[in-house]
Amino acid sequence: MPEPSRIAHLRITLDDTESAIWRTVEVPLSASLKLLHEVIQAAMPFQDYHLFQFHEGAVRYAIPNPEWPDGNTRNAKTTKLGALVDRGATAFAYTYDFGDNWQHTVTVEEVGPADLDVAYPRFLDGARRAPPEDVGGTMGFEKFLEAVNKLRHPERKRMLEWYGGPFDPEGLDRGTIEAGMAKLARRRAIGQAAFAKSRR
Repeated sequence: MPEPSRIAHLRITLDDTESAIWRTVEVPLSASLKLLHEVIQAAMPFQDYHLFQFHEGAVRYAIPNPEWPDGNTRNAKTTKLGALVDRGATAFAYTYDFGDNWQHTVTVEEVGPADLDVAYPRFLDGARRAPPEDVGGTMGFEKFLEAVNKLRHPERKRMLEWYGGPFDPEGLDRGTIEAGMAKLARRRAIGQAAFAKSRR
């Protein structure tokens, strides 16, 4: 089956949180790891302020920095998700923000044919709200949750002002997630159409 017609059903789990924060998405195997990074950003959602990397076995994938050559890093822009899956990868690691160090496990739950009536990538489901950007990693997130969820906590007002409003850890902003995913799907469709036109 040609690669563009194959879809991976992925489960993305944020590691080391007391209650599981997870998302499921469908992504074409023809997608680059850079696009998969953008899918994860939209699905959590994060704001894509920071660097990222994937690890599969001993191999690291990221955006190479020409000022800091690294022969051990492969380019996430040119590596396809299908390359990992076809090598037999069933799970791999994704890290976002090397300061807060948000580590995720990406599990390949299923690979199958695409639905021609569906625009990919696609968000399917998830649970719980992702941590705010720059909250201070796992420990900072735990302190943030404790502060905002206790009415008499001395840091509650400051934390809510820093965040910009109320924070419901059980909430899943499906509308924002689906809007972000739709934007990626539209961009991918435009790119595919432009590529097809160039080949005529």
